[in-house]
Amino acid sequence: MWASGGCVALRLGRREFGEHQQVIMAIVNRTPDSFYDKGATFAAADAFAAVERAVSEGADIIDIGGVKAGPGEEVTVEEEIRRTADFVAEVRRRFPDLVISVDTWRHEVGEAVCAAGADLLNDAWGGVDPELAVVAARHGVGLVCTHAGGSQPRTRPHRVRYDDVMADILGVTTGLAERAVALGVPRESVIIDPGHDFGKNTRHSLEATRRLPEMTATGWPVLVSLSNKDFVGETLDRPVRDRLLGTLATTAVSCWLGARVYRVHEVAETRQVLDMVTAIQGTRPPAVSRRGLA
Repeated sequence: MWASGGCVALRLGRREFGEHQQVIMAIVNRTPDSFYDKGATFAAADAFAAVERAVSEGADIIDIGGVKAGPGEEVTVEEEIRRTADFVAEVRRRFPDLVISVDTWRHEVGEAVCAAGADLLNDAWGGVDPELAVVAARHGVGLVCTHAGGSQPRTRPHRVRYDDVMADILGVTTGLAERAVALGVPRESVIIDPGHDFGKNTRHSLEATRRLPEMTATGWPVLVSLSNKDFVGETLDRPVRDRLLGTLATTAVSCWLGARVYRVHEVAETRQVLDMVTAIQGTRPPAVSRRGLA
């Protein structure tokens, strides 16, 4: 297995992120029915404002989605492209150096958004469309390889079982990652994601979190998408709008255990958590240092 036990620089678009650099991926949904913001950034003006706010708060990547992850109204390929491609092009024009990601499982959408300027394809459904990796390779962009337990897009898990959930996660994500590289995706632009909630119950997601070192030991950069997820809600018995504290606690643990990329709704709060954890780890100095020095 590649680079076992070690990490390398992560390269996405024009950016290179060092081994100890924690990367925030801000969520901007071009959907009218997203589970968290209920369509707050569906309109273009609101979405651009969200991008600007996220960048100002410390986001390194903007992840643009055109289809709600959960069940809901059907969104055709053409409609998903309409919601994402032109928006990607305008974000690229306004922010030439920003890393732009698009959350999609469809290769047709991947083709359109890469042509518009996307740097990363976030395949949250675990390679259900194998041509998406081919598109990433052809355009030389990055790819997120996610474990979804074999679930079909926009479905919820039902009585899902694993003999060993992390063994399954490792087998799927590293397999997808190696396939992507074999197709021509730059190795330094491939990320793996345990897929919290996707094809998993709450206990599976909690176990995946505490066993993150097994993923980081592979050498592939690890992305965690924790923000306001159902496993946080069930663990604490909190509704969607009251899951920030649980999300930030899980973020801190994930950072300590070696995750490198964090897909989030609340950028400023996440940045503070990551800065604090990395300062404790000794990989980031305090922003100021006055106490006891005068």
